[in-house]
Amino acid sequence: MTTATAPRTDTVAVTTGRRSPRTGGRPSFARTSPSQGRKSLVLSIVMGLYLLYTLVPLFWLVINATKTQPDLFSSFGLWFGDSFALGDNIVQTLTYRDGIFVRWLGNTLLYVVVGAGGATLLATLAGYGLAKYNFKGRKAVFAVVLGAIAVPGTALAVPTFLLFSQLGLTNTPWAIIIPSLISPFGLYLIWVYATDAIPTELLEAARMDGAGEFRTFFTISIRLLMPGIVTVLLFAVVATWNNYFLPLIMLSDPAWYPLTVGLNQWNAQATGVGAQPIYNLVITGALLSIIPIVAAFLVLQRFWQSGLSAGSVKQ
Repeated sequence: MTTATAPRTDTVAVTTGRRSPRTGGRPSFARTSPSQGRKSLVLSIVMGLYLLYTLVPLFWLVINATKTQPDLFSSFGLWFGDSFALGDNIVQTLTYRDGIFVRWLGNTLLYVVVGAGGATLLATLAGYGLAKYNFKGRKAVFAVVLGAIAVPGTALAVPTFLLFSQLGLTNTPWAIIIPSLISPFGLYLIWVYATDAIPTELLEAARMDGAGEFRTFFTISIRLLMPGIVTVLLFAVVATWNNYFLPLIMLSDPAWYPLTVGLNQWNAQATGVGAQPIYNLVITGALLSIIPIVAAFLVLQRFWQSGLSAGSVKQ
């Protein structure tokens, strides 16, 4: 006579719910380590602090954009003032000095559309060509691109200014647009992404069917590259929108200022000698200036995530 033995439960901690082939299809069990629980708690606390650190300045900006000039200095910074003046602040910001803020916003959009859009186009064409065509000097080009990524933009600001000064292009929009057209990091990102995202066999099949290189690129390759293209575009838009040092040294006419330089000029007027009571306009202008870039990021973030990961994983 055989007797059935009850399964031991003193060593089993957590059921994963998965069926393991080694146990004949029975659910597998795993033990949760106390150190893993402590690590998870520590990571949650760290991420919570990081989230708080990120959101508090944005919350401060939104709250203080609703205050009048006197309320800014008489009320608590992280709460509303005695009056809600967001609408009046927006109107004053858009109409101050004959609407110079609107002009700065238009300049920023011009630099972003032409500069960032052109940089994305050039990076896409060059990265695709370097990834899918073999030619002499390809490794040298790769080394040059990596070297360009390693050089910070501030190190090139003074030589760029001297060059554009000799060409007579300073204090013009071209002084901002032309340097913005070069994106070594965007080229490298498209290069890496196109290497694995576009199968070479697919391009060869298109050529065998009689499709030319331009038709193959615009009908087949560009669709497969779209996540990477959007990622590079978003990087270029953020970099051009937040560009401050290059316009500062290239432009002297306030009519061609972007938002970054223009708002800094307002801030100097509000805090320097003989300060003007426009600090509420500085805060409201800063809030208005981040709305387009935040909206663009929220709309395109799914392409950002897929574009960053897809090119780095071999299919």
